Amino acid sequence: MKALHFFACCFAFSLFVSIASSSAQDAREILLNMEEVMRGDALYSEMTMTIVRPRFEREVSIRSWLKGRDFSMILITAPSRDRGTAFLMRKNNIWNYDPRIDRTTRMPSSMMSQSWMGSDFTNDDLVRDSDIVDDYEHRVLRIEDYGGRECHVIELIPRPESAIVWGKVKMWVATDTYIQMRMEQYDQRNELVNELLFEELRQFGDRELPSRITVVPAGKSNHKTVLEYHKMDFNAELSEDFFSQENMQRLN
Repeated sequence: MKALHFFACCFAFSLFVSIASSSAQDAREILLNMEEVMRGDALYSEMTMTIVRPRFEREVSIRSWLKGRDFSMILITAPSRDRGTAFLMRKNNIWNYDPRIDRTTRMPSSMMSQSWMGSDFTNDDLVRDSDIVDDYEHRVLRIEDYGGRECHVIELIPRPESAIVWGKVKMWVATDTYIQMRMEQYDQRNELVNELLFEELRQFGDRELPSRITVVPAGKSNHKTVLEYHKMDFNAELSEDFFSQENMQRLN
Protein backbone atom coordinates (compact mmCIF):
# COMPACT_ATOMS: atom_id res chain seq x y z
CA MET A 1 0.00 0.00 0.00
CA LYS A 2 2.84 2.33 0.84
CA ALA A 3 4.41 1.58 -2.54
CA LEU A 4 1.11 2.26 -4.30
CA HIS A 5 0.75 5.55 -2.38
CA PHE A 6 4.33 6.53 -3.31
CA PHE A 7 3.79 5.83 -7.02
CA ALA A 8 0.44 7.65 -6.93
CA CYS A 9 2.16 10.72 -5.47
CA CYS A 10 4.90 10.53 -8.09
CA PHE A 11 2.29 10.27 -10.85
CA ALA A 12 0.38 13.25 -9.46
CA PHE A 13 3.57 15.30 -9.25
CA SER A 14 4.56 14.35 -12.81
CA LEU A 15 1.09 15.31 -14.02
CA PHE A 16 1.36 18.66 -12.22
CA VAL A 17 4.76 19.36 -13.82
CA SER A 18 3.41 18.35 -17.22
CA ILE A 19 0.41 20.66 -16.89
CA ALA A 20 2.60 23.52 -15.64
CA SER A 21 5.01 23.07 -18.55
CA SER A 22 2.14 22.93 -21.02
CA SER A 23 0.66 26.12 -19.55
CA ALA A 24 4.00 27.93 -19.85
CA GLN A 25 4.38 26.80 -23.45
CA ASP A 26 0.84 27.88 -24.27
CA ALA A 27 1.42 31.31 -22.72
CA ARG A 28 4.55 31.82 -24.84
CA GLU A 29 2.69 30.77 -27.97
CA ILE A 30 -0.16 33.16 -27.17
CA LEU A 31 2.28 36.05 -26.73
CA LEU A 32 4.08 35.23 -29.98
CA ASN A 33 0.75 35.19 -31.81
CA MET A 34 -0.21 38.47 -30.15
CA GLU A 35 3.03 40.11 -31.29
CA GLU A 36 2.47 38.89 -34.85
CA VAL A 37 -1.05 40.35 -34.90
CA MET A 38 -0.26 43.64 -33.15
CA ARG A 39 3.14 44.37 -34.73
CA GLY A 40 3.80 42.06 -37.65
CA ASP A 41 7.25 41.72 -39.19
CA ALA A 42 7.45 45.30 -40.49
CA LEU A 43 5.23 48.22 -39.54
CA TYR A 44 5.04 51.94 -40.31
CA SER A 45 2.60 53.99 -38.25
CA GLU A 46 1.50 57.56 -37.64
CA MET A 47 -0.06 58.53 -34.32
CA THR A 48 -0.90 61.32 -31.90
CA MET A 49 -0.12 61.17 -28.20
CA THR A 50 -2.17 63.34 -25.84
CA ILE A 51 -0.86 63.87 -22.31
CA VAL A 52 -3.66 64.80 -19.92
CA ARG A 53 -2.97 66.46 -16.59
CA PRO A 54 -5.24 68.28 -14.11
CA ARG A 55 -4.19 71.70 -15.40
CA PHE A 56 -3.15 71.12 -19.01
CA GLU A 57 -3.12 68.89 -22.08
CA ARG A 58 -0.20 68.45 -24.47
CA GLU A 59 -0.25 66.82 -27.88
CA VAL A 60 2.68 65.12 -29.63
CA SER A 61 2.66 63.86 -33.24
CA ILE A 62 4.72 60.75 -33.95
CA ARG A 63 5.92 58.60 -36.84
CA SER A 64 7.20 55.10 -36.10
CA TRP A 65 8.98 52.28 -37.95
CA LEU A 66 9.32 48.71 -36.60
CA LYS A 67 11.03 45.62 -37.95
CA GLY A 68 10.66 42.39 -36.03
CA ARG A 69 11.48 42.54 -32.33
CA ASP A 70 14.98 44.02 -32.66
CA PHE A 71 14.62 47.25 -34.64
CA SER A 72 12.54 50.38 -34.11
CA MET A 73 12.69 54.09 -34.95
CA ILE A 74 10.48 56.85 -33.56
CA LEU A 75 10.38 60.42 -34.90
CA ILE A 76 8.61 63.38 -33.27
CA THR A 77 7.00 65.66 -35.89
CA ALA A 78 5.15 68.11 -33.59
CA PRO A 79 5.10 70.33 -31.57
CA SER A 80 7.76 72.53 -33.16
CA ARG A 81 9.98 72.58 -30.06
CA ASP A 82 10.31 68.76 -30.18
CA ARG A 83 10.23 68.30 -33.97
CA GLY A 84 13.07 66.12 -35.19
CA THR A 85 13.67 64.36 -31.86
CA ALA A 86 14.27 60.70 -32.66
CA PHE A 87 14.74 57.39 -30.86
CA LEU A 88 16.44 54.32 -32.31
CA MET A 89 16.62 50.72 -31.11
CA ARG A 90 18.98 48.21 -32.72
CA LYS A 91 18.82 44.97 -30.77
CA ASN A 92 20.20 45.79 -27.30
CA ASN A 93 21.28 49.35 -28.08
CA ILE A 94 19.08 52.47 -27.87
CA TRP A 95 19.93 56.02 -28.93
CA ASN A 96 18.21 59.39 -28.70
CA TYR A 97 18.85 62.22 -31.19
CA ASP A 98 18.22 65.83 -30.07
CA PRO A 99 18.17 68.19 -33.08
CA ARG A 100 18.39 71.30 -30.89
CA ILE A 101 21.98 70.46 -30.03
CA ASP A 102 22.58 68.09 -32.98
CA ARG A 103 23.64 65.31 -30.63
CA THR A 104 23.04 61.56 -30.47
CA THR A 105 23.19 59.92 -27.04
CA ARG A 106 23.11 56.26 -26.10
CA MET A 107 20.39 55.57 -23.53
CA PRO A 108 21.39 53.27 -20.63
CA SER A 109 19.07 50.58 -19.32
CA SER A 110 18.52 52.63 -16.17
CA MET A 111 16.53 55.14 -18.23
CA MET A 112 14.04 52.60 -19.56
CA SER A 113 11.68 53.03 -16.61
CA GLN A 114 11.60 56.83 -16.92
CA SER A 115 8.76 58.82 -18.48
CA TRP A 116 8.82 59.05 -22.28
CA MET A 117 8.39 62.66 -23.50
CA GLY A 118 6.69 63.60 -20.23
CA SER A 119 3.90 61.04 -20.72
CA ASP A 120 2.65 58.09 -18.64
CA PHE A 121 4.44 55.73 -21.05
CA THR A 122 7.95 54.68 -20.09
CA ASN A 123 10.90 54.67 -22.47
CA ASP A 124 10.60 50.88 -22.44
CA ASP A 125 6.92 51.01 -23.48
CA LEU A 126 7.61 53.07 -26.60
CA VAL A 127 11.20 52.33 -27.56
CA ARG A 128 10.83 48.70 -26.48
CA ASP A 129 14.05 47.62 -24.80
CA SER A 130 12.57 44.60 -23.02
CA ASP A 131 11.17 41.58 -24.85
CA ILE A 132 7.89 40.25 -23.48
CA VAL A 133 8.63 36.77 -24.83
CA ASP A 134 12.28 36.27 -23.86
CA ASP A 135 12.70 38.57 -20.83
CA TYR A 136 9.80 37.17 -18.80
CA GLU A 137 8.51 33.90 -17.41
CA HIS A 138 4.83 33.53 -18.34
CA ARG A 139 1.79 31.52 -17.36
CA VAL A 140 -1.89 31.55 -18.22
CA LEU A 141 -3.82 32.43 -15.06
CA ARG A 142 -7.33 31.94 -16.42
CA ILE A 143 -9.73 32.69 -19.24
CA GLU A 144 -12.31 35.39 -18.58
CA ASP A 145 -14.61 37.84 -20.33
CA TYR A 146 -13.23 41.34 -20.80
CA GLY A 147 -14.95 44.04 -22.85
CA GLY A 148 -17.34 41.48 -24.30
CA ARG A 149 -14.51 39.21 -25.50
CA GLU A 150 -13.14 35.97 -24.10
CA CYS A 151 -9.53 36.62 -23.10
CA HIS A 152 -6.49 34.75 -21.86
CA VAL A 153 -5.19 36.41 -18.69
CA ILE A 154 -1.41 35.95 -18.71
CA GLU A 155 1.02 36.75 -15.91
CA LEU A 156 4.56 37.81 -16.83
CA ILE A 157 7.34 37.73 -14.22
CA PRO A 158 10.72 39.29 -15.20
CA ARG A 159 13.59 36.84 -15.42
CA PRO A 160 16.27 37.49 -12.75
CA GLU A 161 18.88 38.46 -15.36
CA SER A 162 16.64 40.97 -17.17
CA ALA A 163 16.87 44.68 -16.28
CA ILE A 164 13.13 45.31 -15.92
CA VAL A 165 11.60 47.69 -13.40
CA TRP A 166 8.26 45.89 -13.08
CA GLY A 167 7.64 43.24 -10.44
CA LYS A 168 5.06 41.63 -12.71
CA VAL A 169 2.82 42.36 -15.68
CA LYS A 170 -0.64 41.02 -16.52
CA MET A 171 -2.05 40.90 -20.05
CA TRP A 172 -5.51 40.24 -21.42
CA VAL A 173 -5.33 38.71 -24.92
CA ALA A 174 -8.45 37.82 -26.96
CA THR A 175 -8.67 34.03 -27.42
CA ASP A 176 -10.01 34.24 -30.99
CA THR A 177 -7.99 37.08 -32.54
CA TYR A 178 -4.94 37.38 -30.23
CA ILE A 179 -5.61 41.13 -29.96
CA GLN A 180 -4.21 42.64 -26.78
CA MET A 181 -7.08 44.17 -24.79
CA ARG A 182 -5.55 45.29 -21.51
CA MET A 183 -2.31 45.33 -19.54
CA GLU A 184 -1.50 45.96 -15.89
CA GLN A 185 1.98 46.85 -14.63
CA TYR A 186 2.94 46.20 -10.99
CA ASP A 187 5.93 47.33 -8.95
CA GLN A 188 8.24 45.13 -6.87
CA ARG A 189 5.81 45.33 -3.93
CA ASN A 190 3.02 43.90 -6.09
CA GLU A 191 1.16 47.22 -6.18
CA LEU A 192 -0.55 48.36 -9.36
CA VAL A 193 1.31 51.19 -11.13
CA ASN A 194 -0.38 51.54 -14.53
CA GLU A 195 -3.32 50.21 -16.50
CA LEU A 196 -3.08 50.17 -20.30
CA LEU A 197 -6.38 49.92 -22.16
CA PHE A 198 -6.49 48.91 -25.85
CA GLU A 199 -9.69 50.31 -27.34
CA GLU A 200 -11.66 51.38 -30.43
CA LEU A 201 -11.02 48.60 -32.93
CA ARG A 202 -10.46 49.86 -36.48
CA GLN A 203 -9.54 48.30 -39.79
CA PHE A 204 -5.93 48.90 -40.83
CA GLY A 205 -5.47 47.17 -44.16
CA ASP A 206 -6.47 43.55 -43.64
CA ARG A 207 -6.22 43.76 -39.84
CA GLU A 208 -8.68 44.92 -37.20
CA LEU A 209 -6.74 46.40 -34.31
CA PRO A 210 -7.14 48.81 -31.38
CA SER A 211 -6.68 52.36 -32.65
CA ARG A 212 -6.29 53.86 -29.18
CA ILE A 213 -4.11 52.95 -26.20
CA THR A 214 -4.83 54.72 -22.92
CA VAL A 215 -2.41 54.63 -19.99
CA VAL A 216 -4.04 55.32 -16.63
CA PRO A 217 -1.59 55.65 -13.69
CA ALA A 218 -2.92 54.19 -10.44
CA GLY A 219 -3.82 56.65 -7.70
CA LYS A 220 -3.45 59.79 -9.84
CA SER A 221 -6.71 61.60 -10.47
CA ASN A 222 -7.12 63.24 -13.90
CA HIS A 223 -3.82 61.80 -15.17
CA LYS A 224 -3.70 59.77 -18.37
CA THR A 225 -1.94 59.47 -21.72
CA VAL A 226 -3.83 58.59 -24.90
CA LEU A 227 -2.05 57.24 -27.99
CA GLU A 228 -4.24 57.32 -31.13
CA TYR A 229 -3.19 55.55 -34.32
CA HIS A 230 -4.13 57.27 -37.59
CA LYS A 231 -2.23 55.00 -39.97
CA MET A 232 -0.70 51.53 -39.74
CA ASP A 233 1.03 49.95 -42.74
CA PHE A 234 2.01 46.31 -42.23
CA ASN A 235 3.43 46.09 -45.76
CA ALA A 236 6.22 48.59 -45.15
CA GLU A 237 9.45 47.62 -46.88
CA LEU A 238 12.15 48.15 -44.27
CA SER A 239 15.71 46.88 -44.20
CA GLU A 240 17.92 46.66 -41.14
CA ASP A 241 20.10 49.40 -42.68
CA PHE A 242 17.19 51.84 -42.32
CA PHE A 243 17.62 51.69 -38.54
CA SER A 244 20.84 53.66 -38.22
CA GLN A 245 22.06 56.68 -36.27
CA GLU A 246 22.69 58.50 -39.54
CA ASN A 247 19.10 57.95 -40.62
CA MET A 248 17.77 59.47 -37.40
CA GLN A 249 19.06 62.82 -38.67
CA ARG A 250 18.07 62.31 -42.31
CA LEU A 251 14.42 61.72 -41.36
CA ASN A 252 14.03 65.35 -40.25
